[in-house]
Amino acid sequence: MQLRDDWVFRGLVHQMTDETLLERLSAGGITAYIGFDPTAASLHLGSLLQLCNLRRLQMAGNRPIALAGGGTGMIGDPSFKAVERPLLTLDQIDANVEGIREQLERFLDFTPAAGASRALLLNNASWLTTISLTEFLRDVGKHFTVNQMVAKDSVKSRLDRDDVGLSFTEFSYMLLQAYDFLRLNVDHDCTLQLGGSDQWGNITMGTELIRKSTGRTAAGLTSPLLLRADGQKFGKSEAGANIWLDASLTSPFEMHQFLLNADDATTPALLRFFTFLDHDTINGLDEATRSAPQERRAQRALANAVVALVHGENAATSAERAGEALFQPSIAQLDEATLLTVVADAPSSTFSHSEFEAGIDAVDLVVRCSLAKSKGEARRFLEQGGVYVNNVRLEPDARVGLESALHGRYVVVRRGRRELHLVVVA
Repeated sequence: MQLRDDWVFRGLVHQMTDETLLERLSAGGITAYIGFDPTAASLHLGSLLQLCNLRRLQMAGNRPIALAGGGTGMIGDPSFKAVERPLLTLDQIDANVEGIREQLERFLDFTPAAGASRALLLNNASWLTTISLTEFLRDVGKHFTVNQMVAKDSVKSRLDRDDVGLSFTEFSYMLLQAYDFLRLNVDHDCTLQLGGSDQWGNITMGTELIRKSTGRTAAGLTSPLLLRADGQKFGKSEAGANIWLDASLTSPFEMHQFLLNADDATTPALLRFFTFLDHDTINGLDEATRSAPQERRAQRALANAVVALVHGENAATSAERAGEALFQPSIAQLDEATLLTVVADAPSSTFSHSEFEAGIDAVDLVVRCSLAKSKGEARRFLEQGGVYVNNVRLEPDARVGLESALHGRYVVVRRGRRELHLVVVA
C-alpha cells in the first residue's frame, strides 16, 4: 500500500504546506526530519506517533533524520506551554541526548544496509552552540519581524495571559528551530519537517527562512495532537506521570496496563497512530469495540502491538501474561520483580513471620487487610466465595500459613474483582 493511502486511513495529517506532499512521499527519495527535545533521559508515549511517522517514511523509501535538540534544549520550546520550562545544565542535556539516541535506534535503520534511506541521527548543538550571536541575528533574525512572531498562536497563548509572560529566551526559540531546518536543508538536502500540530508555527518559520535564504522550496506536515479526556497531551497516566519508553522508568507491564485501560473512544486513533497493524485488522478491531466492547479486543491488540514495538515481542508476551495473572492462580509463577510490579498500586501491610508460621484465620486476615469492616462482613464475603489468596478462593474456615507466601514473603489477598491487598511477611 502506498504511503499516501496509509496516512489518509490513519488520519496522520493535520496540516500540510503542499497538497502534493503525500504523493511525493509515496514515491520516496525525500529527506525529512523531526526534532526531539532532550528534556528527559527518555522519550515518552506522547513521542511515539512521531517515531512511527519517521519509520513509516523510511519504509516508503524516504530518508529520515532524527534531530536531538541538544542546542534548543538549552532554551526550551514555549509552544502552548503554560509556564516557562526550567533550564537544564549542559551535563543534563548531554545525558538526556544519549538516552534518546538509544531509543531512536530501535525505530529507525541507521545501518548502511538501508542505502539511500539510511537514517541520520544529528544533534543541533553542533551548530547552535558554535554560531555567534551577531552572525545569527544578521543571517536569521533579519528575515522575520516581531509582528510575525507575535502573531503565532504558540506565542499568543502566553502573551494573552496576565499571570505569565514570555521571556526573550523562549521568544527566540522559533528562530532557532527555523535555523535547524535551514542547516539540514543546506547540509543534507532535507526538504520536509514533521511534528505535532502545536509545531505548525515553528515549522512554517523554517520553510520561510529556507525560501528567503536559498530560494529553495521546503515543506511542513503536522499530525493531530492526541489528547486525553481532560485535554492534556496523551502519554501521561491518570496520576500525571509520563509513560516512558525506557523500561527502567516505565516497565513493559505498566505500559501494557496503561494501554489496556484506554477508553473505547480513543482506542481507534491509538491503533492507527501507534501500530503498524494492517487496515483490515484495525477495521475489524473497530467493529469488535462497537459490537462487544466488554471484551476489549482492540485494547489488548493495541497494548500488545505497542509494547512489542517499543520493548520487543518477549516483553509484550510477558506483560500480557502478567496482566492475566492478576486474576489467575498463575500469579504464583511470576518472578518477584514482575509480581511487585503487578501489585504496585495495591495497599500493603506487614505481618510477622511467626504469625504466618502459626497460621492466620481467614476472617482475621480479611479484616486486617481492610477488605472488610468487621468479622461478620468478612465471614459473609468468604461464604459468598468472594475472597482469594494468590487468586485461589479462600474458604471461610481456612488458615493461611507460610506455604502461601510467594517467594517466601508475599501474599496477595483479593476481594471481588479489584480490591487487592499485599501482605509482606517479615
